Amino acid sequence: MLIRILSCMALLLCAAPLSAHEAADIAGGFSSGFMHPILGWDHVAAMVAVGLWGAILKNPALWILPITFPLVMAVGGALGLAGIPLAGVEVGIAASALVLGVAVLTALRPALWLAAIVVGCFAIFHGHAHGSELPQAANPLAYSLGFVIATGLLHLAGIAFGLLTKWQLGQALVRAGGAIIAIAGAWFLIQAW
Repeated sequence: MLIRILSCMALLLCAAPLSAHEAADIAGGFSSGFMHPILGWDHVAAMVAVGLWGAILKNPALWILPITFPLVMAVGGALGLAGIPLAGVEVGIAASALVLGVAVLTALRPALWLAAIVVGCFAIFHGHAHGSELPQAANPLAYSLGFVIATGLLHLAGIAFGLLTKWQLGQALVRAGGAIIAIAGAWFLIQAW
């Protein structure tokens, strides 16, 4: 099973990178909003990493980090929707996968307030990217709802995977997942520059 999981993760790294913030698919409403984060590997990596890190930090971080992200992402979305510029959005999004992947890989255990600030800072970038796209959507409310639900499901996937840390093999798998996310984040960062 370990070989299968690692093989699947390796194949994901070989796939052509997709950006979670290209406006081409957002005109359709709920289904476009739902699929948008799932098809954007930089978004998948960061959202799963948030859930993984929360699971590593245990309760209450297990829920606080995945709740903090969409709440602060909404603030970033409002900034983007209002047309307020934010420098380095693509770099911030790419860095989120790298930093959060390293946090999972190293099982970094900062104070909960500091972990929430790190997650929140990255959420601003993710939200801004999507908020600046919303005016072009045919149904921004439906798109946003689909986007938030998919983001929450990605967090839950990270939490579920992160709960494997109860066992020694699970700890190794979660840390390997963090390494893969960090490598992907480095790749996204290279592309963003």
